[in-house]
Amino acid sequence: MLLYLTKRLALAVIVIIVIMAMLALLVNLVPGDPARIILGPHATPQLIAEIRRTMGLDNPIYVQVWNFIWGALHGNFGIDPFSKAPVASELGSPLLNTLVLSAVSLVLSVAVGIPLGVVAAVRQGGIVDTIVRGASIALLSAPAYVIGLLLLLGLSVRLQVLPALGSGSFSDPLNYAERLIMPAVALSAFWWAYLARLVRSSMLEVLGEAFVRTSRAYGLKERVIRYRVALKNALVPVMALTGLMVGYILSGTVYVEVIFERTGLGNLAIASIGNRNWPVVRAIVLIYASAFIIGNLLADVAYRFLDPRLRLEEGTDVFI
Repeated sequence: MLLYLTKRLALAVIVIIVIMAMLALLVNLVPGDPARIILGPHATPQLIAEIRRTMGLDNPIYVQVWNFIWGALHGNFGIDPFSKAPVASELGSPLLNTLVLSAVSLVLSVAVGIPLGVVAAVRQGGIVDTIVRGASIALLSAPAYVIGLLLLLGLSVRLQVLPALGSGSFSDPLNYAERLIMPAVALSAFWWAYLARLVRSSMLEVLGEAFVRTSRAYGLKERVIRYRVALKNALVPVMALTGLMVGYILSGTVYVEVIFERTGLGNLAIASIGNRNWPVVRAIVLIYASAFIIGNLLADVAYRFLDPRLRLEEGTDVFI
């Protein structure tokens, strides 16, 4: 197990470093002079030279790549050519808002999706099962931005029960929580459906296993068999999937933050792309890419840790 963790961690670090190198080359791949594109056609040569120096474009490409990798590893993503402030200092508040939204959406996804799947499996073929399966198909077909627009029109414009736009402030927790409800629901609705279907199918498969029939033969109550025996084994793939959900939910905040005009990495990324603010763009892309890689790493490790069959194969086959 230790060898597997070491190999997976080393691979994740290598992938992140390769992504850093590619992002360092991003500015040089833009057609034309990036400094002139940022400043416009009427910029003076002196101002263009200053922007190039601020962005490090006056160095050879290999120096630019090394400086970006070394700086990113130390939390330094360069200087914003517009504000002249460190990029890292501009990411603080947006990153915090995005992490809060992602965390709430992840908790909401698990808290709603798993119980729905359990109820649908326990009441297989019933009205509840039919409703859960029908609703899951609808939610799986609707992107987060569509659900966000529907919530915005229904709860804010028509019913006026929740504030429409903005992220609020941490100094007013109640207002911040109210503005968090619709974005979190829009992000987690897809995962309600996905987890419900996954838990339902996994639990039905486990309920048909031999050890469940043996538990019934020993006289265990049906409630104990369902929620202590079957559910425990059915949640193994769900726990592994949670790691992957981290990256997908974090990336999904881009659409939601734009729709609800929330202060976050997604909104900042869209604005920076429009302004050609490449240092900020590549810093945000690196954060999203790292979240995906770490999520995959957590998913792989969790699945191997939770499934004893994989650990048994690791002990018997040196190539695993």
